[in-house]
Amino acid sequence: MNVLVIGSGGREHAIAWKLAQSSLVETVYVAPGNAGTSLEPGVVNVHYETNEHDQLLQFAKDNVQFTIVGPEDPLVEGIVDLFDEARLPCIGPTRIAAQLEGSKIFAKEFLDRYLIPTASYNVYEEAEPAIEWVKNNPATWVIKADGLAAGKGVTVASTEEEAIDAINKWIPKGKIIIEECLIGQEASFICLVDGKYALPLATSQDHKARDANDQGPNTGGMGAYSPAPIITEPVHRRIMREIVHRTMHGFKQEGIVYKGFLYVGLMIDDKGSPRVLEYNCRLGDPETQPILMRLESALADLCLAALAGKLKGYPIRWDKRSALGVVMASKDYPGEYKKGDPISGLNNMVFRTVSRKGLIGSKDIKVFHAGTVEINDKVCTDGGRVLCVTALGEAIGPAQNTAYEGVKQIWWPGVFYRPDIGNKAFKLY
Repeated sequence: MNVLVIGSGGREHAIAWKLAQSSLVETVYVAPGNAGTSLEPGVVNVHYETNEHDQLLQFAKDNVQFTIVGPEDPLVEGIVDLFDEARLPCIGPTRIAAQLEGSKIFAKEFLDRYLIPTASYNVYEEAEPAIEWVKNNPATWVIKADGLAAGKGVTVASTEEEAIDAINKWIPKGKIIIEECLIGQEASFICLVDGKYALPLATSQDHKARDANDQGPNTGGMGAYSPAPIITEPVHRRIMREIVHRTMHGFKQEGIVYKGFLYVGLMIDDKGSPRVLEYNCRLGDPETQPILMRLESALADLCLAALAGKLKGYPIRWDKRSALGVVMASKDYPGEYKKGDPISGLNNMVFRTVSRKGLIGSKDIKVFHAGTVEINDKVCTDGGRVLCVTALGEAIGPAQNTAYEGVKQIWWPGVFYRPDIGNKAFKLY
C-alpha cells in the first residue's frame, strides 16, 4: 500500500518516517516534503504545494490508498471535503470542523455551548473598544487573532502598552479575542478520532516562547517532550471526562463527522483542573516528533482503524521511555530570517543509521527536518524552524541529555535553540 502525506515540516517528516516502518506500506509520498523526507528509505517527495488541492487529489486518486493532511491551512481551506466528495480516504477534519482551529471565536463559542472549561473572553471587531476595555481592566491579558497565524497569533500582555500594541497589530487583519490569562502549566493532549470515538495518544508538553524560561515572542514551538508529568492519571481522566467526551458530544449534536487528529491545548492549574486554551485540528509540531518516537504500534494500522471507525478498544502500544525534541531555528525567527545556509554535522556518527544518502538517525536519536532544502547535494536552511533533534531516554533527563548532544553536532551561521527544553518537567508543581 502507498500513502500520501501533505506538508513540508518536521511533523510531516515524523509522520512519513513512522509510516514507512510499517510492513503494510510500500511507499510514502510527501507533498512537497523537505530535504529530510527525501533521505528516508521508502519515502518519495512529490512536488505539489499544500494549496494545490486539485493536483493533490488527482495524485492521491492515481497512487495511494489513503492520505494524511499535516498542516492546518489545507484543512481550513476544505481539502478533506474535496477528498470526501471523490470518496478518497483522508485523515483530517472537514472544513467546518477545522474551524475549531481556523477561527478562535468559533472555538470559544463551541466550548461555551458544551460547557467545556476555558478562559473567559471578549470579542472585538474594532481597536477602540478593545483598548478601552484594557485600560479599564488592568491585568495580564491574552490577545488572540481570530484566524490562523502559524502559532504566532497570540500575545500575553502584562502591560497596557503590550496589550495595545497587540490589538493594533491584529485588528487590521480581522476580529480579535481578549482572554483572561490562565495560570498553570501548558500541556498538549492529542487524540485520534474515528468519527465516534477519540483514542488518546501519549501526552506531551510544548515550549511556545522563543527564549529560555518562556521569554521572548511566541513561536510555532521550540521543543517538546513526552510524556507530560503534569498530566497524572487523575488529570487524564478529568481531561477525557470534562473536555474530550464533551467535545465528541458537541460533534454529534452538530452533525460533525470528525476523522483525524484532534489537538487540545490545555492549561492545568495547581489543583489539577484543566482548561482549554485552543483546539488544533491536526497533530502538533513539534509534539509529533517525540510522540511518534514513542509509538510502537504501526501508524498505518492506526490510521486505517480510524478511517474504518474501529478505534474503540484499539490496543495502542507505547515505548515506556521518554522522548524529547529540541528545535533548531534560523537567526531572527519568528521574524524575518535568512535561507540557504549549508547545514553541517548531519552526518556525524551520533546519527548512526545509514540511508541511501547518508547517516540520518539511530534508534534512540533522530533528526527531523522542517525548514530544509537540498541545494547542489547539500542540505541547507529553508525556514524559521529548521530541525528538531529528538531522542529517547529512560526518563526526561536522559532524553534531554541525548537530544542536546545531538544538537551540539549540528551548525549553520546564526543557528539558535532554547537551552532549557524539558527543564519544567523537573520542577515540582
